[in-house]
Amino acid sequence: MDKAKFTQIRRFIVKLGRMLHKYETPSFRLEAHLMEVASYLGVRASFNSTPTSIIFMIWSEGHEDEYTHAARLEPGELDLGSLGRIDELVSELLSGKLTIDEADQRLTEIDNSPGVFHPLVSMLAYGMTTGAFALLMGASWHDVGWTAMIGPVMFLFVAWSGRSKRVKLMLEPAVAMVAGLIACFVNSYIDGSINVRLVVLSSIIIFIPGLALTIGLAELSSRHVVSGTSRVMDAVMQLFKLYFGAFLGITLGAFLFQQTDFIPADPHPIWTRVLGVFVLCSALVVIFKLRFKHAPWAIIAGFIAYFCTYFASQYLEFGLGTFVGAFALGVYANAFTRFANAPASIVMMQGLIVLVPGSKTYIGLNQVISGQEFIQAEHVGQETFVILMSLVAGLIFANVVMPTKKAL
Repeated sequence: MDKAKFTQIRRFIVKLGRMLHKYETPSFRLEAHLMEVASYLGVRASFNSTPTSIIFMIWSEGHEDEYTHAARLEPGELDLGSLGRIDELVSELLSGKLTIDEADQRLTEIDNSPGVFHPLVSMLAYGMTTGAFALLMGASWHDVGWTAMIGPVMFLFVAWSGRSKRVKLMLEPAVAMVAGLIACFVNSYIDGSINVRLVVLSSIIIFIPGLALTIGLAELSSRHVVSGTSRVMDAVMQLFKLYFGAFLGITLGAFLFQQTDFIPADPHPIWTRVLGVFVLCSALVVIFKLRFKHAPWAIIAGFIAYFCTYFASQYLEFGLGTFVGAFALGVYANAFTRFANAPASIVMMQGLIVLVPGSKTYIGLNQVISGQEFIQAEHVGQETFVILMSLVAGLIFANVVMPTKKAL
């Protein structure tokens, strides 16, 4: 292979890998995708990806040229819109519609493209997400309303962290502490009927790493031990920081403001669950930066995951209904890759957010430390473990029944 051509190929592969890592692609999907590209471009390669690093080893057929590149990277953030554009670009490259130079230029354009949604739209999405989650948790309408008002405040901290490294380092405990203080103030001076701890949990639900925990377990099940272990431990540390911030905020709030007892809410009718799932998944379209052409399919994935789990739970006990929901979601997402020619991740993430037991993990941690229950949740620790295992097993079974067409 010509040396100039080899240099061109390995530069493109490194650039592609770094961008996929930036958009928080799971290690087993990232490595499989890069192997597919390397094979098409006529080079041999090996990759090792973790949440904080990526190593590229690329060589020509006869080892005339060899190249190794190791990069220390920050953990990525989900950007499903850019991920879909990269997948389209790679598909055009593999079909011969683009040259490597053209594909490299397109990668630069994707990386430098401005945000899809205006910051005010993103702020509104945070309020919709937190309010919808509170509704799905069975909170009262008072809790839902106040949670939806606290959500935009959480977005302001996220925007601030993008401009300040110091704020980024303390983001999780800071947002949880502020949510606790606001909830206590509201409970004391404005609305004494709210469930303070449930409002705080719903307000910080976007930061609770249930999705990262699930992805980490999926990587472990795929024998990506280093990446899976580091992702799981990072998720646990994020959870600890969030809980400490919430504990500190509620403690300070109880000291500064007089607390009142909340009034338990009556169960909501089934239509409120439909409303909650729709609002939650619609808001996640903005937060995950999805393109509009994929938004309806992603919202449908949320409904499939939630209601398959909901109805299966009427017959299966102890969190096993999640297996049915994850299996249905996996089959749907893999079928989506066939008729839409797009990555399964685009629609799967919406459903996983509905299924992951991040809130149960937080509730279990609260019960262990404080001994208090702010919602009715028996055996929450065991149930969280079963749900996590059911999620991973459901997706594995789905990949057997309906294999995915794409690596991403």
